[in-house]
Parts: sequence; C-alpha cells; structure tokens
Amino acid sequence: MGKLDSYPPGFRHLNGSPAPLLPELSNHSMEDSSSSVPVPVVDLQCLSLDNLGEACKEWGVFRLVNHGIPPSLLSKLEEHVKMLFALPFESKQALLTNPLSYFWGTPVLTPSGAALRGALNINMLEGINVPLTQLPQFQAEDPRLQGFRHCLEEYGRHLSRIATTLFEAMVKSLNVCPKQTESNLDESTGFIRLYRYPPRSLADEAWGMMEHTDSSVLSIVNQDRVGGLEIFKDNKWLLVNPVSGTLLVHIGDMMQAISDDQYMSVKHRVRMNKQEERVSICYFVFPAQGSVIRSSKYKPFTYTDFQEQVQNDTKTLGYKVGLDRFKLTAPAPV
Repeated sequence: MGKLDSYPPGFRHLNGSPAPLLPELSNHSMEDSSSSVPVPVVDLQCLSLDNLGEACKEWGVFRLVNHGIPPSLLSKLEEHVKMLFALPFESKQALLTNPLSYFWGTPVLTPSGAALRGALNINMLEGINVPLTQLPQFQAEDPRLQGFRHCLEEYGRHLSRIATTLFEAMVKSLNVCPKQTESNLDESTGFIRLYRYPPRSLADEAWGMMEHTDSSVLSIVNQDRVGGLEIFKDNKWLLVNPVSGTLLVHIGDMMQAISDDQYMSVKHRVRMNKQEERVSICYFVFPAQGSVIRSSKYKPFTYTDFQEQVQNDTKTLGYKVGLDRFKLTAPAPV
C-alpha cells in the first residue's frame, strides 16, 4: 500500500481500524465469483453489427479488441496516473486545479467537477476529473503535469474516435435513422475520470464504488491488472477481470433511452481488493447540449434535464433514480 498521507484524510483508517460510514450492500443476491465471466468480445477492426447488437442487448457491456490505441500510450498514461495519486493528499489538491478537479468519497460530481455530497455513505475512491475540450487551457508549470496532459490529449483523441465509430454502428444495428440521432453523441462532451481505490482488509464490508448505472451514451474503461469490477446480470453479480490490451465498453442511460430500451444500461460496482490498490481510466461521452432525446418509452428530455434530476435525487435521496424519472408512466416522486 502507498503512504497513508497520499489518501484523503477520511481513508486513513485503512491501517486496520474499522471504517466509519460504510456503504450498505445491495439487496440483490450476491454471487461472489472467483473467476471472471466471459463478456462478449467486439473487434473494432472487423466490426460485426450482429455481434455488437447482441452484446448491447444481452449484456450492456462488451470487451473491445483491436481498438488501435498503442500499448505504449496506455502504459505511459497509467504510470502518470499512479504517480499523481501517490502524491500527498494536500499536494494533489493544490496541483490538480481548473480545468482539472480532484475529488474523493463519491463518483457523483457537479457540472463544475466538484464532488456532490448526498445522503449516502462514502465510496472508497478518489479521482481526477478531466474535461477534454478544456485540457488545452491547462497550463501546468509543474513538469510532472506536462507529460500527463499530452498523454491525456492523445488518449482522448483515440477514445473519441472509438466512441464515434461504435455509436454509428449501434445506430445501424438498431435500424434507427442516422439523421434522427446525429446529435445524440457529441465528442465535445467527452471527459476522462481517473479513479484510485485503496486496498482494504475487510473488502466485503466496503465498496470502492457502489452499484450504479452510467448516465452517459457510452463509457469506455481501461482497468489495471488488479480488477474488481462487477456487473449485474441474470439477478446475480458477476466479476469482470481485466484482460491486457482490451477495453470495456458500457452502455449508459442515454444509449438505453435512444435505443427504446433495446440496449440496457449495465448496472455495475467496484469491489476493493484486500491487498492492492486499483486504478482505472474511464471515458464518458454524452449527447450534444440541448439535444432532445425522443423515445417511445420516455418523455422527451435533454441530458441537461437528466443531469439536473440526478443531482437533485442524489442530494435529497442519496442515490440516483435515473431513467425511471422520465418514463411515460413515471412513478410518483419519493
């Protein structure tokens, strides 16, 4: 484990004393898989619409191969991320400033990148939020951040290419009019989140990230070798281990609505490792500002409408209600 002073003050009980404010476990039956589930594999170089559509409908997640990102870039970016997270907590707060933001204890952020504190207990994670379109404005004098910025910019260009290619193929697979959905994915909305999860000797009693769905159109995840990601399928939790050189693509809430619920936003969570910390690099992309999502299942809404509702629910209820708020037969407010 890294030095305790690199973790947020609220995490420094990790030397063995019990943790305060542990998140409650899900009410769903828990399947503790010791081996990874074989999620579908999609080849970006030989993209099959049938295979892609089946993976999105049956799983809501797939493993992407032949994505075209140089292994050297992935390794270099991971080195930068681990170096930054290993810095003292106070140094990270001072160093990672606008347009970047450093946060911990929750994955839910305000539009400005600040952590949104709700009624739920703490998630055992810390993160760096990177809005890609604003990254050129980040004039870092610290030499440690110069290489980091260049890696992020190059990685962001690759992820934008991948997301656009996949979304266009998904629209074809759904047999949806491309003109109707052309503003439902906007590369300029893309951002990267870097997460670190501390190790924990009592991993069954605390979650790195509690169960949730992503609000995005697509989410693209690069796990390190430690793993810990679990998805909920067929009424049980399944472990999805990392495979070197591959990415995991998640269907998000916006894609579920765009597809009229043919594609399902995958519910997932992160279990902490008992001995090692875990790092993941995640990319999220959304509909264009003001783009109205029209669906036979939901009232017309924009991502801004959705985001505001999520923020309000998190503040008042402590959790995200999500697409259920926009169903044509929406439940009464809690």
